[in-house]
Amino acid sequence: MSQRQAARAFNISRDTVAKMMTFSVPPDYRRAAEVRRQKLDPLIPIIEAWLEADRSMSWKQRHTAKRVFDRLRDACSFTGGYTIIKDYIRERERRGQEVFMPLAHPPGHAQAGCAASAATRTV
Repeated sequence: MSQRQAARAFNISRDTVAKMMTFSVPPDYRRAAEVRRQKLDPLIPIIEAWLEADRSMSWKQRHTAKRVFDRLRDACSFTGGYTIIKDYIRERERRGQEVFMPLAHPPGHAQAGCAASAATRTV
């Protein structure tokens, strides 16, 4: 099928079809520059101190993004938006998450052993 026919069949422009033809897999989005949070960057040490202090508290008393935003606005006269805070808190939580790798064995292999030593044996 020609690009012109594909454009007609899928009801998209020929330029879009040409772009799609240049890549076998669509390219990933890459941010050109580092995210700059000019209003938030000076306050990050304060936020980090609050969140670190929260680790010793019960989960119901910890700061949420909304609570951090309200506290910054009241105590530090923060003029930025809630979304900046929410995105920062989400990014911070992702960095601290544990990553689990699934333990998979090919057919015919199994892991067996005792507490002293683990050995891989063929079944």
